[in-house]
Amino acid sequence: MSVENEGVKLNNDVIIPQIGFGTFKIPDGIQTLEAVREALDFGYRHVDTAAVYENEESAGVAVKESGLKREEIFITSKLWVSDFGYDEALKAFEKTMNKLKLDYLDLYLLHWPRAYEVNKNTWKALERLYDEKVIKSIGVSNFKVHHLEELLKNANIVPAINQVELHPTFQPIDIIAFCKKYDIKIEAYYPFAHGETINDERLKVLASKYNKSVAQLVLRWHLEKGYIPLPKSTNKEHIQSNLNIFDFAISNEDIEFIDKLNTGVRRGVDPDKTPF
Repeated sequence: MSVENEGVKLNNDVIIPQIGFGTFKIPDGIQTLEAVREALDFGYRHVDTAAVYENEESAGVAVKESGLKREEIFITSKLWVSDFGYDEALKAFEKTMNKLKLDYLDLYLLHWPRAYEVNKNTWKALERLYDEKVIKSIGVSNFKVHHLEELLKNANIVPAINQVELHPTFQPIDIIAFCKKYDIKIEAYYPFAHGETINDERLKVLASKYNKSVAQLVLRWHLEKGYIPLPKSTNKEHIQSNLNIFDFAISNEDIEFIDKLNTGVRRGVDPDKTPF
């Protein structure tokens, strides 16, 4: 059994653990507290939360009670769209920090793209916070190529991360290629496609070849591709098994097989068609 969470170097030389613990839809309070605590106890060193998840406070408590040094844990939060704008973003960041009870944040993301001018002004606020060293890295989430192209027109800092939906059956090739060109690392949410991949018979057969679960196989595939997956669970066994993927490697042939499962069909919201 291995719980060695390897790191990836971002474009500003900050190291991010390659597997993060996701907290989307985990309710604030005891559930988030226990899930994050279990994850940290077992070896995760990267926790992903967001203002709109409404569980920053409990995540912060779990981090504080973990007994780990602050610099040992990589913590991400995200700015919700209702707080976009220069002044609004600065105020929202302060609220996030008060909830997390931290002196600095490792990564802060624009959660979803908005109109060009709004994105531009909001990004300026994040650049200021980065320059003030209260955030170690800044990035975006759910940005398509055209959003990134627009942002980069006036950005002083290239995003370190783009967090997007990504799993074997949805691999946004154009976004992946663009991000690679600008050294923007890809974080993958919904790594199991809402559980769809777990029940994929093709992946069950392949996972058995490595004596691993489908979840472990899929997460290992993310690592092999250079992505940063964010599995989420409140189940103790799943939390642990999702990190036990550093003791095997997938052959090039099998990576290509998984690559070919791409259908181009999202399981989540299209960033150009957001309902909020």
